[in-house]
Amino acid sequence: MNMLDALFDPYRLNALDLPNRVIMAPMTRSRSPGGVPTAEVASYYRRRAEHGVGLIITEATGIGRPAALNEPDMPRLHGEAALAGWKRVVDEVHAAGGRIAPQVVHVGHKRSNATPDWRPAAPYESPSGFAVTGERVGVPMSESDVAAAIDAFARAASDAERIGFDGIELMGAHGYLINQFFYDHLNLRDDAYGGATLVERSRFAVEVLKAVRAAVTPGFPVILRLSQWKPTDFKARLAETPQALEQWLSVLVDAGADAFHLSQPKYSQPAFPEIDSELNLAGWAKKLTGITAITVGAVGLSGDVYQSLRGYSAQSTPLDDLIARLERGEFDLVAVGRALLQDPAWLEKVRRNRVDQIADFTPAAFATLR
Repeated sequence: MNMLDALFDPYRLNALDLPNRVIMAPMTRSRSPGGVPTAEVASYYRRRAEHGVGLIITEATGIGRPAALNEPDMPRLHGEAALAGWKRVVDEVHAAGGRIAPQVVHVGHKRSNATPDWRPAAPYESPSGFAVTGERVGVPMSESDVAAAIDAFARAASDAERIGFDGIELMGAHGYLINQFFYDHLNLRDDAYGGATLVERSRFAVEVLKAVRAAVTPGFPVILRLSQWKPTDFKARLAETPQALEQWLSVLVDAGADAFHLSQPKYSQPAFPEIDSELNLAGWAKKLTGITAITVGAVGLSGDVYQSLRGYSAQSTPLDDLIARLERGEFDLVAVGRALLQDPAWLEKVRRNRVDQIADFTPAAFATLR
Protein backbone atom coordinates (compact mmCIF):
# COMPACT_ATOMS: atom_id res chain seq x y z
CA MET A 1 0.00 0.00 0.00
CA ASN A 2 1.29 3.45 -0.94
CA MET A 3 1.57 5.69 2.11
CA LEU A 4 -0.21 8.43 0.17
CA ASP A 5 -3.33 6.33 -0.48
CA ALA A 6 -5.19 7.75 2.53
CA LEU A 7 -4.80 11.26 1.14
CA PHE A 8 -6.37 10.24 -2.17
CA ASP A 9 -9.27 8.14 -0.90
CA PRO A 10 -12.66 9.50 -2.00
CA TYR A 11 -14.98 10.96 0.61
CA ARG A 12 -18.68 11.79 0.80
CA LEU A 13 -19.62 15.05 2.54
CA ASN A 14 -23.39 15.05 2.95
CA ALA A 15 -24.47 14.44 -0.68
CA LEU A 16 -21.23 15.75 -2.22
CA ASP A 17 -18.70 13.21 -3.51
CA LEU A 18 -15.09 14.34 -3.18
CA PRO A 19 -12.32 12.61 -5.17
CA ASN A 20 -9.77 12.92 -2.36
CA ARG A 21 -9.24 14.28 1.14
CA VAL A 22 -7.53 17.56 0.26
CA ILE A 23 -9.30 20.91 0.54
CA MET A 24 -7.96 24.27 -0.49
CA ALA A 25 -8.21 26.42 2.64
CA PRO A 26 -9.85 29.86 2.41
CA MET A 27 -7.32 32.67 2.05
CA THR A 28 -8.15 36.36 1.71
CA ARG A 29 -6.94 37.66 -1.66
CA SER A 30 -8.66 41.06 -2.04
CA ARG A 31 -8.43 40.98 -5.83
CA SER A 32 -12.13 41.62 -6.57
CA PRO A 33 -12.57 45.34 -7.30
CA GLY A 34 -15.77 46.62 -5.78
CA GLY A 35 -16.46 43.13 -4.45
CA VAL A 36 -16.87 41.54 -7.89
CA PRO A 37 -14.69 38.50 -8.75
CA THR A 38 -12.81 38.93 -12.03
CA ALA A 39 -11.74 36.56 -14.81
CA GLU A 40 -8.34 36.45 -13.11
CA VAL A 41 -9.97 35.22 -9.90
CA ALA A 42 -11.80 32.53 -11.88
CA SER A 43 -8.53 31.37 -13.46
CA TYR A 44 -6.82 31.32 -10.07
CA TYR A 45 -9.37 28.87 -8.66
CA ARG A 46 -9.58 26.86 -11.87
CA ARG A 47 -5.83 26.13 -11.73
CA ARG A 48 -6.23 24.42 -8.35
CA ALA A 49 -9.10 22.33 -9.70
CA GLU A 50 -7.07 21.33 -12.76
CA HIS A 51 -4.40 19.92 -10.47
CA GLY A 52 -6.81 17.75 -8.51
CA VAL A 53 -7.77 19.58 -5.32
CA GLY A 54 -10.78 17.71 -3.91
CA LEU A 55 -12.72 20.77 -2.74
CA ILE A 56 -11.87 24.46 -3.02
CA ILE A 57 -13.10 26.73 -0.24
CA THR A 58 -12.91 30.28 -1.50
CA GLU A 59 -11.60 33.35 0.21
CA ALA A 60 -14.02 35.09 2.57
CA THR A 61 -17.09 36.47 0.76
CA GLY A 62 -19.31 39.04 2.41
CA ILE A 63 -23.00 38.67 3.17
CA GLY A 64 -25.47 41.43 2.32
CA ARG A 65 -24.84 43.71 5.29
CA PRO A 66 -23.33 47.20 4.84
CA ALA A 67 -20.33 46.48 7.11
CA ALA A 68 -19.81 42.79 6.38
CA LEU A 69 -16.30 43.31 4.95
CA ASN A 70 -13.18 45.12 6.16
CA GLU A 71 -11.28 45.55 2.87
CA PRO A 72 -12.54 47.35 -0.24
CA ASP A 73 -11.68 44.60 -2.74
CA MET A 74 -12.83 41.56 -0.81
CA PRO A 75 -15.57 39.80 -2.79
CA ARG A 76 -19.26 39.97 -1.96
CA LEU A 77 -21.82 37.18 -2.21
CA HIS A 78 -24.77 39.41 -2.96
CA GLY A 79 -25.79 41.74 -5.75
CA GLU A 80 -26.17 40.95 -9.43
CA ALA A 81 -22.62 41.78 -10.51
CA ALA A 82 -20.88 39.88 -7.70
CA LEU A 83 -23.07 36.80 -8.15
CA ALA A 84 -22.40 36.84 -11.89
CA GLY A 85 -18.68 37.01 -11.14
CA TRP A 86 -18.94 34.04 -8.81
CA LYS A 87 -21.01 32.13 -11.37
CA ARG A 88 -18.07 32.45 -13.76
CA VAL A 89 -15.71 31.15 -11.06
CA VAL A 90 -17.99 28.18 -10.35
CA ASP A 91 -18.33 27.35 -14.05
CA GLU A 92 -14.55 27.48 -14.56
CA VAL A 93 -13.90 25.19 -11.60
CA HIS A 94 -16.57 22.73 -12.70
CA ALA A 95 -15.21 22.72 -16.26
CA ALA A 96 -11.88 21.59 -14.78
CA GLY A 97 -13.60 18.79 -12.85
CA GLY A 98 -13.44 20.53 -9.47
CA ARG A 99 -15.79 21.28 -6.61
CA ILE A 100 -16.06 24.64 -4.87
CA ALA A 101 -17.73 26.22 -1.84
CA PRO A 102 -17.64 29.87 -0.75
CA GLN A 103 -16.60 30.89 2.72
CA VAL A 104 -19.39 33.19 3.85
CA VAL A 105 -18.49 35.90 6.33
CA HIS A 106 -19.45 38.95 8.31
CA VAL A 107 -16.29 40.46 9.80
CA GLY A 108 -18.03 41.96 12.82
CA HIS A 109 -15.78 44.56 14.40
CA LYS A 110 -12.45 43.26 13.17
CA ARG A 111 -10.38 45.66 11.13
CA SER A 112 -8.11 44.37 8.41
CA ASN A 113 -4.40 44.10 9.09
CA ALA A 114 -3.77 45.03 5.45
CA THR A 115 -6.03 48.12 5.32
CA PRO A 116 -6.62 49.13 8.97
CA ASP A 117 -7.64 52.68 8.09
CA TRP A 118 -10.29 51.72 5.55
CA ARG A 119 -13.92 51.89 6.69
CA PRO A 120 -17.07 50.41 5.16
CA ALA A 121 -20.04 52.64 4.33
CA ALA A 122 -21.75 51.79 7.62
CA PRO A 123 -20.31 51.39 11.13
CA TYR A 124 -18.79 48.02 11.99
CA GLU A 125 -21.18 45.71 13.85
CA SER A 126 -20.47 43.67 16.97
CA PRO A 127 -22.43 41.88 19.70
CA SER A 128 -21.77 44.48 22.42
CA GLY A 129 -19.91 47.34 20.78
CA PHE A 130 -16.39 45.99 21.32
CA ALA A 131 -13.57 45.51 18.84
CA VAL A 132 -11.74 42.18 18.94
CA THR A 133 -9.06 43.93 21.02
CA GLY A 134 -11.64 44.45 23.77
CA GLU A 135 -11.84 48.22 23.20
CA ARG A 136 -15.32 49.74 23.27
CA VAL A 137 -15.79 51.29 19.85
CA GLY A 138 -19.52 51.43 19.19
CA VAL A 139 -22.96 50.31 20.22
CA PRO A 140 -24.29 46.76 20.38
CA MET A 141 -26.19 45.34 17.46
CA SER A 142 -29.93 45.74 17.95
CA GLU A 143 -32.13 42.67 17.85
CA SER A 144 -33.30 43.76 14.40
CA ASP A 145 -29.64 44.01 13.30
CA VAL A 146 -29.05 40.49 14.55
CA ALA A 147 -32.13 39.20 12.73
CA ALA A 148 -31.05 40.96 9.52
CA ALA A 149 -27.58 39.43 9.74
CA ILE A 150 -29.03 35.94 10.20
CA ASP A 151 -31.27 36.50 7.18
CA ALA A 152 -28.31 37.74 5.13
CA PHE A 153 -26.35 34.55 5.87
CA ALA A 154 -29.35 32.51 4.73
CA ARG A 155 -29.76 34.53 1.53
CA ALA A 156 -26.07 34.12 0.75
CA ALA A 157 -26.38 30.35 1.17
CA SER A 158 -29.45 30.21 -1.05
CA ASP A 159 -27.75 32.30 -3.73
CA ALA A 160 -24.62 30.14 -3.51
CA GLU A 161 -26.57 26.99 -4.23
CA ARG A 162 -28.60 28.69 -6.96
CA ILE A 163 -25.51 29.74 -8.95
CA GLY A 164 -23.95 26.29 -8.68
CA PHE A 165 -21.63 26.20 -5.67
CA ASP A 166 -21.24 22.69 -4.22
CA GLY A 167 -21.57 23.68 -0.55
CA ILE A 168 -20.77 26.57 1.78
CA GLU A 169 -18.56 27.32 4.73
CA LEU A 170 -19.68 29.69 7.48
CA MET A 171 -16.83 31.63 9.07
CA GLY A 172 -17.15 31.20 12.82
CA ALA A 173 -13.46 31.59 13.68
CA HIS A 174 -10.65 34.15 13.97
CA GLY A 175 -12.55 37.00 15.57
CA TYR A 176 -15.24 37.50 12.93
CA LEU A 177 -18.87 38.18 13.87
CA ILE A 178 -20.07 34.65 14.63
CA ASN A 179 -16.90 34.08 16.64
CA GLN A 180 -17.35 37.35 18.55
CA PHE A 181 -20.69 36.15 19.88
CA PHE A 182 -18.94 33.16 21.48
CA TYR A 183 -16.58 35.19 23.70
CA ASP A 184 -17.64 36.30 27.16
CA HIS A 185 -15.54 39.50 27.00
CA LEU A 186 -16.99 40.55 23.61
CA ASN A 187 -20.56 39.40 24.11
CA LEU A 188 -22.04 41.05 27.19
CA ARG A 189 -25.59 41.06 25.87
CA ASP A 190 -28.45 40.59 28.32
CA ASP A 191 -30.90 39.31 25.71
CA ALA A 192 -31.26 35.82 24.23
CA TYR A 193 -27.99 36.16 22.27
CA GLY A 194 -25.85 36.59 25.39
CA GLY A 195 -25.38 34.46 28.47
CA ALA A 196 -22.97 33.17 31.07
CA THR A 197 -22.06 29.99 29.20
CA LEU A 198 -20.52 29.26 25.82
CA VAL A 199 -23.59 27.26 24.83
CA GLU A 200 -25.84 30.22 25.63
CA ARG A 201 -23.60 32.59 23.66
CA SER A 202 -23.82 30.19 20.71
CA ARG A 203 -27.42 31.10 19.96
CA PHE A 204 -26.44 33.46 17.14
CA ALA A 205 -24.41 30.68 15.46
CA VAL A 206 -27.25 28.22 16.04
CA GLU A 207 -29.80 30.50 14.41
CA VAL A 208 -27.47 31.21 11.49
CA LEU A 209 -27.03 27.46 10.95
CA LYS A 210 -30.76 26.79 11.19
CA ALA A 211 -31.58 29.61 8.76
CA VAL A 212 -28.92 28.43 6.30
CA ARG A 213 -30.05 24.83 6.58
CA ALA A 214 -33.63 25.89 5.83
CA ALA A 215 -32.50 27.94 2.81
CA VAL A 216 -30.64 25.14 1.01
CA THR A 217 -31.48 21.63 -0.07
CA PRO A 218 -30.92 18.77 2.42
CA GLY A 219 -27.88 17.36 0.59
CA PHE A 220 -26.06 20.70 0.29
CA PRO A 221 -23.02 20.61 2.62
CA VAL A 222 -22.81 23.25 5.34
CA ILE A 223 -19.36 23.56 6.94
CA LEU A 224 -18.68 25.65 10.03
CA ARG A 225 -15.15 26.94 10.61
CA LEU A 226 -14.19 27.30 14.27
CA SER A 227 -11.11 28.18 16.28
CA GLN A 228 -10.35 28.05 19.97
CA TRP A 229 -7.82 30.88 20.06
CA LYS A 230 -8.28 34.63 19.89
CA PRO A 231 -6.56 36.80 17.27
CA THR A 232 -4.67 38.37 20.18
CA ASP A 233 -3.93 35.17 22.14
CA PHE A 234 -3.09 31.82 20.52
CA LYS A 235 -3.27 30.05 23.89
CA ALA A 236 -6.84 31.15 24.65
CA ARG A 237 -9.65 28.61 24.61
CA LEU A 238 -13.38 28.92 24.25
CA ALA A 239 -13.87 25.37 25.54
CA GLU A 240 -11.44 24.64 28.36
CA THR A 241 -12.05 20.88 28.48
CA PRO A 242 -13.15 18.12 26.11
CA GLN A 243 -16.44 17.99 28.02
CA ALA A 244 -17.07 21.68 27.37
CA LEU A 245 -16.06 21.21 23.73
CA GLU A 246 -18.57 18.37 23.36
CA GLN A 247 -21.40 20.45 24.82
CA TRP A 248 -20.58 23.33 22.50
CA LEU A 249 -20.16 21.34 19.30
CA SER A 250 -23.25 19.23 19.96
CA VAL A 251 -25.60 22.21 19.79
CA LEU A 252 -23.98 23.26 16.50
CA VAL A 253 -24.44 19.77 15.04
CA ASP A 254 -28.08 19.79 16.13
CA ALA A 255 -28.51 23.16 14.39
CA GLY A 256 -27.37 21.77 11.04
CA ALA A 257 -23.58 21.70 10.67
CA ASP A 258 -22.41 18.87 8.39
CA ALA A 259 -18.71 19.41 9.11
CA PHE A 260 -16.37 21.36 11.34
CA HIS A 261 -13.27 23.04 9.93
CA LEU A 262 -11.04 23.38 13.00
CA SER A 263 -8.39 26.07 12.73
CA GLN A 264 -5.06 25.83 14.56
CA PRO A 265 -1.78 27.64 13.81
CA LYS A 266 -0.28 24.15 13.36
CA TYR A 267 -2.38 21.02 12.84
CA SER A 268 0.15 18.97 14.84
CA GLN A 269 -0.56 20.79 18.11
CA PRO A 270 -2.62 18.84 20.68
CA ALA A 271 -5.85 20.63 21.51
CA PHE A 272 -5.59 19.82 25.22
CA PRO A 273 -1.88 19.37 25.97
CA GLU A 274 -2.56 18.80 29.68
CA ILE A 275 -4.34 15.55 28.73
CA ASP A 276 -2.37 12.50 27.66
CA SER A 277 -3.59 12.74 24.07
CA GLU A 278 -2.05 13.86 20.79
CA LEU A 279 -5.47 14.65 19.31
CA ASN A 280 -5.65 18.04 17.66
CA LEU A 281 -8.83 20.12 17.63
CA ALA A 282 -10.21 18.34 14.58
CA GLY A 283 -9.42 15.02 16.24
CA TRP A 284 -11.40 15.91 19.33
CA ALA A 285 -14.30 17.22 17.23
CA LYS A 286 -14.40 13.93 15.32
CA LYS A 287 -14.18 11.86 18.49
CA LEU A 288 -16.86 13.83 20.34
CA THR A 289 -19.43 14.37 17.56
CA GLY A 290 -18.73 11.81 14.86
CA ILE A 291 -19.35 14.31 12.05
CA THR A 292 -16.86 15.27 9.37
CA ALA A 293 -13.77 16.99 10.77
CA ILE A 294 -11.37 19.05 8.69
CA THR A 295 -7.90 19.78 10.01
CA VAL A 296 -5.82 22.78 8.96
CA GLY A 297 -2.66 24.58 9.97
CA ALA A 298 0.84 24.51 8.45
CA VAL A 299 0.20 21.37 6.39
CA GLY A 300 3.33 20.55 4.41
CA LEU A 301 5.21 23.59 5.71
CA SER A 302 7.35 24.65 8.62
CA GLY A 303 6.17 27.68 10.54
CA ASP A 304 2.61 28.96 10.81
CA VAL A 305 0.79 31.47 8.65
CA TYR A 306 1.35 34.31 11.10
CA GLN A 307 5.10 33.92 10.76
CA SER A 308 4.66 34.10 6.99
CA LEU A 309 2.54 37.23 7.33
CA ARG A 310 5.43 38.78 9.24
CA GLY A 311 7.65 38.15 6.22
CA TYR A 312 9.24 34.78 6.99
CA SER A 313 9.52 32.00 4.43
CA ALA A 314 8.46 28.44 5.26
CA GLN A 315 10.20 25.26 4.20
CA SER A 316 8.39 22.36 2.58
CA THR A 317 8.09 19.46 5.07
CA PRO A 318 7.14 15.75 4.85
CA LEU A 319 3.52 14.63 5.20
CA ASP A 320 4.18 11.39 7.08
CA ASP A 321 2.67 12.51 10.39
CA LEU A 322 -0.38 14.04 8.71
CA ILE A 323 -1.07 10.90 6.71
CA ALA A 324 -0.60 8.66 9.73
CA ARG A 325 -3.23 10.67 11.60
CA LEU A 326 -5.56 10.52 8.61
CA GLU A 327 -5.10 6.75 8.32
CA ARG A 328 -6.08 6.18 11.94
CA GLY A 329 -9.20 8.34 11.52
CA GLU A 330 -8.24 11.31 13.69
CA PHE A 331 -9.89 13.56 11.10
CA ASP A 332 -11.49 13.13 7.67
CA LEU A 333 -10.26 15.95 5.46
CA VAL A 334 -7.15 18.12 5.26
CA ALA A 335 -7.19 21.82 4.37
CA VAL A 336 -4.04 23.17 2.72
CA GLY A 337 -3.40 26.90 2.53
CA ARG A 338 -0.02 28.44 1.81
CA ALA A 339 1.37 25.38 -0.01
CA LEU A 340 -1.44 25.68 -2.59
CA LEU A 341 -1.05 29.45 -2.67
CA GLN A 342 2.60 29.00 -3.59
CA ASP A 343 1.98 26.28 -6.16
CA PRO A 344 -1.39 25.35 -7.71
CA ALA A 345 0.12 21.98 -8.69
CA TRP A 346 1.21 21.14 -5.13
CA LEU A 347 -1.21 18.23 -4.74
CA GLU A 348 -0.37 16.75 -8.12
CA LYS A 349 3.33 16.87 -7.27
CA VAL A 350 2.61 15.14 -3.96
CA ARG A 351 0.57 12.44 -5.74
CA ARG A 352 3.31 11.82 -8.30
CA ASN A 353 5.97 11.80 -5.57
CA ARG A 354 7.72 14.80 -7.10
CA VAL A 355 8.38 16.43 -3.78
CA ASP A 356 11.76 17.65 -5.04
CA GLN A 357 9.79 20.00 -7.33
CA ILE A 358 7.84 21.58 -4.44
CA ALA A 359 9.22 25.01 -3.64
CA ASP A 360 9.41 26.51 -0.18
CA PHE A 361 6.76 29.12 0.59
CA THR A 362 7.74 32.75 0.29
CA PRO A 363 5.55 35.68 1.40
CA ALA A 364 5.67 37.05 -2.14
CA ALA A 365 2.90 34.55 -2.93
CA PHE A 366 0.47 36.64 -0.87
CA ALA A 367 0.73 39.42 -3.46
CA THR A 368 -0.23 37.40 -6.55
CA LEU A 369 -3.02 35.31 -8.06
CA ARG A 370 -0.62 32.80 -9.57
